[in-house]
Amino acid sequence: MPRTTQQLHPHREPVATRPAATVLLLRDAPEGGGLEVLMTRRSDQASFAPGAYVFPGGGIDALDAAPATHSAADRRPAQSDLHLTQAVAAIRESFEELGILLARHADGPRKGLMADEADIAAIDRHQPFVAQCQARGLRLAADSVFLLAHWTADRDLARRFEVPFLVARMPAGQEPVADEAEQFEPVWVRPADALARHAAGQFFMIFPTIRTLQRLAHFASSQAVLDAVAHEQPLWVSCPRAGLLAGKEARYMEDEMPFGELALVCPDGQIVHPLDWQTERPVPLRRNVQRLTAPNPGVMTGPGTNSYLVGDPATGYIAIDPGPADAEHLDKLWRAAGGDIRMIVCTHSHADHAPGAAPLQALCVQAGRAKPPILGLPSAPTARAASLFQPDRSLQNNELLGLEGQAPDGKITHTLQVIHTPGHAANHLCLLLVEDALLFSGDHILNGSTTVVDPPDGNMADYLDSLDRLDAVCAAQGVEFILPAHGYVLGGPILGGRSAIAKLKAHRLAREAKVLAAMQALPQGSMEDWVRHAYDDVPERMWPVAQRSLLAHVERIRMLSP
Repeated sequence: MPRTTQQLHPHREPVATRPAATVLLLRDAPEGGGLEVLMTRRSDQASFAPGAYVFPGGGIDALDAAPATHSAADRRPAQSDLHLTQAVAAIRESFEELGILLARHADGPRKGLMADEADIAAIDRHQPFVAQCQARGLRLAADSVFLLAHWTADRDLARRFEVPFLVARMPAGQEPVADEAEQFEPVWVRPADALARHAAGQFFMIFPTIRTLQRLAHFASSQAVLDAVAHEQPLWVSCPRAGLLAGKEARYMEDEMPFGELALVCPDGQIVHPLDWQTERPVPLRRNVQRLTAPNPGVMTGPGTNSYLVGDPATGYIAIDPGPADAEHLDKLWRAAGGDIRMIVCTHSHADHAPGAAPLQALCVQAGRAKPPILGLPSAPTARAASLFQPDRSLQNNELLGLEGQAPDGKITHTLQVIHTPGHAANHLCLLLVEDALLFSGDHILNGSTTVVDPPDGNMADYLDSLDRLDAVCAAQGVEFILPAHGYVLGGPILGGRSAIAKLKAHRLAREAKVLAAMQALPQGSMEDWVRHAYDDVPERMWPVAQRSLLAHVERIRMLSP
């Protein structure tokens, strides 16, 4: 775990969450109009999300979990007590707010039939719900309510709810009637239409609603949704995080690229971290880690190459990947370190990483500072001409690079462990900041894309072996955050530490399976033929680049073939 002493902002404990439940009532529009979901507008005076279009729902009451209530509901064999409680709450709330009654007759000639208009008219929305259903011989149809997702409200909010998003088919013959107190204007809407209206400023929704509709838009019918959730597990679980983009709040789920950086910089959810890519000034990530992005954005570099400074004024700094030989970038990097750069480390010798090392070293010397050594691994004979590199000293696998100083509260250290990770380049290495369990991954692991493995200096077998090596390091050291040479910090349950490595390796092996299938289908095909089949999900303009990684996969396949 990163040291709390290196956090940028004083900790602020998020407020406790309250249990709630919401239900997406689904139907299929007539004449093949696609999936529709029932939404309603919250009161403008509501304490939470006033004026927003939402799905019906609300807080879970103690009675929703009572044994007597559970005994009044039908349930699936695999439906847990918790999920039954949540389903009961959603059924109750959908009736109180919209007059929709998910209940069926238990006995008599109408046994098994869903409640109708007469049942709904006989039940008072303001009186105990379950008792009234029982009096009319109705059982709650909790067995028809399934778990779609689970949301926990963002850590920055003053009112936080923990909410399962449930789904159920709208009962035939019923019509929503809003209570005109909490909810107004019930409307059936296709997910894509709701999103379009929101984008046009005509249909205000909050973040979880938007993201849920975005995912729901991929389903063609209500049955397709119900089939997807039949296994009793949510399709996703999320507690989003927020940062600042163009000066405005922007929220992200765990599988979105900025999430990990927000988790590292603001673990308690404060909305203070800017996410805009810029090259003018360093971005503090921790008290002992700064990132300065070089002004070299492009197809291969994303927003630019990330240079990192590790250290503080008491210890001096290690510069990681000074980037291209851009005088302004190097001057900003030098100034961010207060001129006190003790070492310069290059993760590998590619032209967007290492050329700035010598001029940065010279800048330190010109200012009267001790000459910081340039460290790394020399380029291999297989390297291309633009990637020739010779460090002042070659690093050894597992070598430790240390900074030490005296802080107000005692001695402070920052230690980088060298991890040789060939694959993207023969001389590639990663660096582990030991005290904070932060992994600087160079180009081996990127945020937002996969790295190119370009033979002969790149080698796919080595690349995959290096991923395994990094996975072992992450397991042993508890690494949750990865700081790549391109893109935001990776972190969190989906894109952090071992999960990011597992996802990346699975992607590589899946791609290799497509390459093998292309080779088998077209045994006399050219590399151009194979890339067309194996990279059919990649824009055609990227095929020349993809062809380099395809060659690396072909080499590995042939190496593994008997």
